[in-house]
Amino acid sequence: MLRRVLIAGAAAAFASLTLAVTTVAGGQTKSYVALGDSYTAGPIIATQQQDPVGCFRSDHNYPHLVAAVLQVPSFRDASCSGAGTEDMTEPQDVNPGPANPPQFDGLDKSTQLVTVGIGGNDIGFEQIIRACATADRSSTPCQDRYLRGSHDEIKDRIAKTGPGIGDVLKGIRKRSPKARVFVVNYLSILPETGSGCWPQVPFADADVPYLRAKQHELNAELAKQARAKKAKLVDAFSASVGHDACQPSDVRWVEPIIGFSGAAPLHPNQLGMECTAVAALAVISPRTPTEGLCKPPAVVESPQVGA
Repeated sequence: MLRRVLIAGAAAAFASLTLAVTTVAGGQTKSYVALGDSYTAGPIIATQQQDPVGCFRSDHNYPHLVAAVLQVPSFRDASCSGAGTEDMTEPQDVNPGPANPPQFDGLDKSTQLVTVGIGGNDIGFEQIIRACATADRSSTPCQDRYLRGSHDEIKDRIAKTGPGIGDVLKGIRKRSPKARVFVVNYLSILPETGSGCWPQVPFADADVPYLRAKQHELNAELAKQARAKKAKLVDAFSASVGHDACQPSDVRWVEPIIGFSGAAPLHPNQLGMECTAVAALAVISPRTPTEGLCKPPAVVESPQVGA
């Protein structure tokens, strides 16, 4: 009799990445700055950085992986969990402190590559999760909170956030006029069809289509602002369809709320970060090899004792 044993893949994947790096011709990108919120920073994913602790920034998030593959000699990851568009130009209070400096401080005229993932906190990502989570899957707390007749509060928030995202892209251009700028959108949280997976992701059945639509709208706004400001879109969302938080642990790129492991709930896990890095590299440097990245944990057949 055989049993299937899932082997943790983060360390092995990074070791394979190191081998892949040796095949890449270095020196093409000299300076890279990553900007963004927790979907960029990678809360709980090992190893968490200390600069500052309150940003919950991983050295295995997608910017670090992209920088390693491209062998960028000057790399600055300014991303910070909880960041909004205002934190590009103002210090961000975090707990524990000290404050994270304005993320734009990492930019200068020599910067050649910028990735940015922002907008979720501007529309109140954490507040929306708290308001919509429920112990009663037959209820509709999310729509009860955010829909008032024809008025959709989250839709309005997304529309108001759009100009702020545009201002971020303009600010990047002003500080780093020679940089190639890439906007990274948000990974799929909920399945593209059906009523989700209560209680692992405890949103009511009837609220799931509404929340799914709001994520589509936010990603559409990111794409709109990228086009308007002549930045390129990294469509990590499309790559992540089928890898949402309702999938098994070796398939999902985003962790559920109940049963999350190795990453913050409703945030990218290590596999999600690796696959976002691959999606980014496919746009930034299409011919760059990415062996060792975006592969689920290895499955090994082991004989059961006494079999």
